[in-house]
Amino acid sequence: QTSAPEVLDLRGESDATKKMYGLDNPVTEDFGRNCLLARRLLERGVRFVQVWSGADNAFPRRNWDSHEDLKKDHGNMAASMDQPAAALLKDLKARGMLDDTIVIWTTEFGRMPCSQGSAGRDHNPFTFTSWLAGGGIKGGATYGESDEWSYKAAVNPTYCYDLHATVLHALGIDHKRL
Repeated sequence: QTSAPEVLDLRGESDATKKMYGLDNPVTEDFGRNCLLARRLLERGVRFVQVWSGADNAFPRRNWDSHEDLKKDHGNMAASMDQPAAALLKDLKARGMLDDTIVIWTTEFGRMPCSQGSAGRDHNPFTFTSWLAGGGIKGGATYGESDEWSYKAAVNPTYCYDLHATVLHALGIDHKRL
């Protein structure tokens, strides 16, 4: 905790790094700052860092839980995180940190394939996407597939337990013994 002020002070970062994370763009600035701070925390030995993407004070209802306007909300949210997320992976790799850092990108549920009202969608606990990078995870591989409506898992259905087991395996931990 005593090193927090130094970690949070981004003045020492190069302009190129700040630009890579999108700190020069109002759309990507907040999430970009969080991703850059995550890298700085990892550099200093923090073993678990969560970067959250969601509502902000300006638009508290514009978030991934888009019951009202999926196209607008998800479009804005994706635009805010695309560049910073890519920058985090690129930066970790360039610094030799991606080999021993596992990045997990996930959510607690997906969205229904049918509309809710005119433009939103309700929660779908049966199908959603997670992705992993770094830490020995094989890049470019996919596992599982939804049905034609994206309603339920159809091929190789998995559960959170399976994701946890995969991460623990990459960490060298036998999930059955843990």
